Amino acid sequence: MNIYTYLCFLTTIAILISFITRKLNDKIQYTIAITATSMAGSLFLVLLGYFGWFNLDDIATRVIERIDFKDFLLNGILGFLLFAGALGIKLPVLNNQKWEITTFALFSTLASTFFIGFLLYGIALLFGWHIDLIYCILFGALISPDDPIAVLAIIKNLKAPKRLSMQVEGESLFNDGIGLVIFTTVFAVAFGDHEPTASGILHLFFKEALGGIVFGLVLGLFAHYLISATDDGSLEILLTLIVPTAGFMLANLLHVSGALAMVVAGILIGNWTRYTGFSRQSQRYLDHFWEMIDHFLNSLLFILIGLAILLIHVSWQGLILIFLAIPVCLICRYASVWLPFQVMKRYRKYNPYTMKVLTWGALRGGLALAMALSIPSSQFYIEGLEMDVRDLILGMTYAVVAFSILVQGMTIETLIRKSKEATMRERGYTGIGLAK
Repeated sequence: MNIYTYLCFLTTIAILISFITRKLNDKIQYTIAITATSMAGSLFLVLLGYFGWFNLDDIATRVIERIDFKDFLLNGILGFLLFAGALGIKLPVLNNQKWEITTFALFSTLASTFFIGFLLYGIALLFGWHIDLIYCILFGALISPDDPIAVLAIIKNLKAPKRLSMQVEGESLFNDGIGLVIFTTVFAVAFGDHEPTASGILHLFFKEALGGIVFGLVLGLFAHYLISATDDGSLEILLTLIVPTAGFMLANLLHVSGALAMVVAGILIGNWTRYTGFSRQSQRYLDHFWEMIDHFLNSLLFILIGLAILLIHVSWQGLILIFLAIPVCLICRYASVWLPFQVMKRYRKYNPYTMKVLTWGALRGGLALAMALSIPSSQFYIEGLEMDVRDLILGMTYAVVAFSILVQGMTIETLIRKSKEATMRERGYTGIGLAK
């Protein structure tokens, strides 16, 4: 069977899981149910292989390796998912939170990268394991950005207060491009032949990040004028597909951030073209069309996340660092957000649950796994852990992603509900609608 056949069957399984979940308990997020079921199935296959029964784990592993999770996400469906998410971003609310989103996307992502790297390096030394600092920072770079796909798939349906919701969603959309630039730079230091210079790093940032933003504006304007030039409702919707298809591929060919380009183009079309370019019929169908695509691709993505556990090879010693990576990432995320928040709260009043939601709602997902899978194997063997550095980073990444989706994703609703109650109390006591 070819890759398309495997994807068809995996998609069907994911959709059926979503259907059964809705029938049994409509309060459970379908992405969580799909990931949990996929992980459980993967662990079951691993156990069958461990006891020498059927060898289905080898077959499943070969299937996942053939799909190439990294290429499928980073060079494929990522454009669709980010564009769909950006269409729902309201520009007035985004503008109101521009300083918070910019600070968290730039400062917090970079600070978290080094916090995680140094803390992980110190913990490893306490156990007598020497891991080069650059590899610890590399893990920090790929795990620090909260994944916009995971965040938008889980957070946006909980109807958090607008300002708080925009802080989480807006940061997750924009820090993806920043995180990829940081990861690419650290990756070059770890595995490249040449030492990067300050000018080289700045050139990379301006080309990737700012280039992606400019290209997204051009792409969004191009799509806007095409859509405005026709009154055919079906054609108007179809024209939006040129953005995450040819537009995303062209951004990658130009070596600019396709992720940021999709976000910018999506915001432009969702806030301008929606009201001036689409016919009334298309305005009604635009969100429904892209919600369907978003749901379909997320179903496939999250079942692949669950199956990715088959690609991980760990030692018993390595499990210590793998499980310690979870609290390390949470602590460093909190610290990287707390520092700028102490300054910002002097100038603006925030919901009392802002820090908790920004920390606990910073979900990690497929993007982190895709970056971890891009690390070459057999580069550095860690004595004492009996593991290759790639396997260690992949194992730590998967542990954080699994905890993020299954635990944080299932419990974030409690914090969202409390933040709503705090906002309602604020309105009731002061009469001012501060949707923080």
